[in-house]
Amino acid sequence: MLIGLACALCVAALVHSAVRLKRQVPAEDRAWLDPLPRPLGLLWPLIRLLDYHLGHWLPRVLLAGPGEQLRLSGLLYLMSATQFIALCVVSMAGFGLLAASVLAAAGLLNWTAVLLVAMVGFMYPRLWLKDALKTRRKLIIKALPTYLDFMVMSVEAGLNMAGAISQAVAKGPVGPLKSEFAFVLRDLRAGLTRAEALRRMEERLRLPQISSFVSAVIQAERMGASLGATFRAQAEQRRAERFQRAEQLAMEAPVKLIFPLVAFIFPVTFLVLIFPIAMKFLQSGVDF
Repeated sequence: MLIGLACALCVAALVHSAVRLKRQVPAEDRAWLDPLPRPLGLLWPLIRLLDYHLGHWLPRVLLAGPGEQLRLSGLLYLMSATQFIALCVVSMAGFGLLAASVLAAAGLLNWTAVLLVAMVGFMYPRLWLKDALKTRRKLIIKALPTYLDFMVMSVEAGLNMAGAISQAVAKGPVGPLKSEFAFVLRDLRAGLTRAEALRRMEERLRLPQISSFVSAVIQAERMGASLGATFRAQAEQRRAERFQRAEQLAMEAPVKLIFPLVAFIFPVTFLVLIFPIAMKFLQSGVDF
């Protein structure tokens, strides 16, 4: 009875401490931030709690990598680097508790397995961030020829570069590249030169295709070349590269299909073919 009472007091003290710590966290103004996905929104109060009380203790060296990845993946308006570290800790604790509960219910509690699952939970947000970065880059590379075509038509119709980018942003498909060109327009209206605005976009994206585009435009401006011809050449080059990537992926498809064929399709096929023969042998009384 005393042990149960002590456990109840410990739980009550922990709940009381958690409530007091939660009340110390100030309200967050997300008016200028991206909306939170539903699963992340459920965990956000706990993430904010860890971020507020422990985030200022994290060294900058630990925050440099996640901060750079968040910036390149376009998620810096969703969460900060300290909040991402807090997400990793919450994910690790959640995976660990889930693994411990399942193993304890099955009577197979193993702390080594729980630790391994917790480490997987710690790495899961990093895998999600890496996948988000890869998806963002694919969308940018895919949409770049379309935006360049809009800019070609606008420049050849008599607009300057800012007007061409504005028309491309207004008419182009929705995606991360649309936002990046909108940032370029914002920088131009803020007083930056074309070269500076384009260099800032290159620094934000760090893609070879964007670097080639920016270098070609800056070089054309310095040499006095036609922007329309430069945009057209860049659009054709990007479209040719996209076609080459599609051919490469098509050539890699048979190699990637080998493992599913050997591991899943071939055994089932052999089983379907051999089963009627085996049944005939069994019905005829032949022993294997």
